[in-house]
Amino acid sequence: MQQPNILFIFSDDHALNAISAYGGPLAKLAPTPHIDRIAREGAIFKNSFCANSICGPSRACILTGKHSHINGFIDNDNSKFNGTQWTFPKAFQKAGYQTAIIGKWHLVTNPTGFDYWEILPGQGNYYNPDFLQQDGGRKRYPGHVTELTTKLALTWLDKSRDKSKPFVLMCQHKAPHRNWMIAPQHFGVFKNTVFPEPKSLFDDYANRASTLKTQKMQINADMTWTSDLKVMPNPLGDASDKVGELNRMTPDQAAAWKAAYESENKALLEKFPTMSEADKLRWKYQRYLKDYLRCVRGVDESVGELLDYLDKSGLAKNTIVIYASDQGFYLGEHGWFDKRWMFEESLKMPFLIRWPGVVKPGSRPEALIQNIDYAATFLEMAGIPAPPELQGESLVPVLKTGKTPQNFRKAIYYRYSGEQTHNVAPHDGVRTERHKLIYFPSTKEWNLFDLKRDPSELRSVHGEASYAQTLAELKALYTKLKAEYKAPEW
Repeated sequence: MQQPNILFIFSDDHALNAISAYGGPLAKLAPTPHIDRIAREGAIFKNSFCANSICGPSRACILTGKHSHINGFIDNDNSKFNGTQWTFPKAFQKAGYQTAIIGKWHLVTNPTGFDYWEILPGQGNYYNPDFLQQDGGRKRYPGHVTELTTKLALTWLDKSRDKSKPFVLMCQHKAPHRNWMIAPQHFGVFKNTVFPEPKSLFDDYANRASTLKTQKMQINADMTWTSDLKVMPNPLGDASDKVGELNRMTPDQAAAWKAAYESENKALLEKFPTMSEADKLRWKYQRYLKDYLRCVRGVDESVGELLDYLDKSGLAKNTIVIYASDQGFYLGEHGWFDKRWMFEESLKMPFLIRWPGVVKPGSRPEALIQNIDYAATFLEMAGIPAPPELQGESLVPVLKTGKTPQNFRKAIYYRYSGEQTHNVAPHDGVRTERHKLIYFPSTKEWNLFDLKRDPSELRSVHGEASYAQTLAELKALYTKLKAEYKAPEW
């Protein structure tokens, strides 16, 4: 049997609610037809979770099949990826595959286990980005990063790879990461659209852990007027708040970019002195969502280009295509942007997969999966043995049947160790099909959510007598999973 190729398309901070195949509140207003095609021709997982909701740690979990506290990349503040450890690309190399990664890497050290790589330094830039080269140099490309990442991936597929070998290609986008700098062809998208506000946009963080009130990721309080929201001049007179990407643009690019926002900004600045805080939040939410979804539009178009190439080249029949993101993202839920918290919108991450001849088109598996599972899954797909120390489980049995095997996990473990950015408190916890238990070590608080009765997680029921047994069972499960995954005590 011929070993399959694997095309792993990976974006940054893509919320499930911004993928129309997931059927969220934005599905009709902001469709993603090309990503949806993967779901239509393959499987879409609604219970897909990350192990640590931050960019670098999530990527390290995927490469190693292990939790952050085992692979060593715990946060974006101080961690550097140890490239000498086992990763799934190294295993594929040894098995005769050609491996490549193009786009956002964000693991500080240079990639290992790849025959070819061309990566963004750190977070990378949206306009005229530099790409680090394998020879130690940098190369600057004119244009927008989403289109350039796609172009480089297609060039490698079509002209640079050894076509006598099966391949693993990781095409990894910067978008839709903050600060949502959109490509020129998307300036007019959603111009006249008014997006529905989430019910929890004005969340007061009552009835839950006290640490929720100390975070700094609120759209109203923590999103900057100029850098994030593209309002110039800053209505508060803050001259230090600037759009750094403008320094990378050509004069023509900068002029077109500024013109795209000019009329809306002028209207805002005229009424700004009389606006209430609620009105400002509503305005910010609309501007934020439009720019975020415009970035998503670019990623979706990239997926379409890659799928079209597979069709035209004849590679589609033997190429597994995965679309995922490093975590979810808040699109105004709880008044937030960003990620980190164990609440659903950033705990969940998209996972869609097309495996011709194996995965039944239109499948919607219920299994609780995690990004630590990808490595074991990819290995089994290619018939490569997995090392026993992997903490993830292969999803191949789920993919082949569409059902959850009896011995598959019934709960996932999550752990966020804290960072200076956004002041989100360290916490860990477990999530089952219906319930979620979170522990906050800095305040020694527990939160328990009944996701069936309270899907928006607005009230912790840990203190209610009717949930005493559930709380005890989940605490025991929490202790058990921490031991199994060798998680340290706080």
